[in-house]
Amino acid sequence: MKTLIAFYSRADENYMAGRLEMLKVGNTEVVAEKLQKIAGGELFKIEQVMPYSKGYNDCVEEAKNDQRRNARPELTHYPDSIDDYDVIYLGYPNYWGTMPMAVFTFLEHFDFSGKIIKPFCTHEGSGLGNSVRDIKKLCPNAEVKKGLAIHGSNASRSDEQLEEWR
Repeated sequence: MKTLIAFYSRADENYMAGRLEMLKVGNTEVVAEKLQKIAGGELFKIEQVMPYSKGYNDCVEEAKNDQRRNARPELTHYPDSIDDYDVIYLGYPNYWGTMPMAVFTFLEHFDFSGKIIKPFCTHEGSGLGNSVRDIKKLCPNAEVKKGLAIHGSNASRSDEQLEEWR
């Protein structure tokens, strides 16, 4: 089965284990790269044309505003097609109980009928929130499997969780 690991991740200033910390690589990207080593597949990073600010508090306000407006941020690019993929791992940080709005943009771009979607998120205490429910609404003809929530501050040590879940 051909596998795609599509993920949204944000580096820069992040909330980690109770404090703000500068990250060169976002937590979800760290997990996605680990997952690729364990499960194989191709990586695809979901990126916004207008990225959020580097500062955590500014990013929070911008992302909250997008969520309130139910915005669909424009993405820099998409895979040419998802037709050849049987399984799509979908990674994202938990933004107020769901996915960043750019992930909604990505999901609405393709027809996921007949695909298996395996969601995973990074968070600092919120788990998956309503994200799995939201994926099922956006992709009603896909088989959405049980998701995995990983504390962002544990992203670099998530190998065992990923092995058990994949």
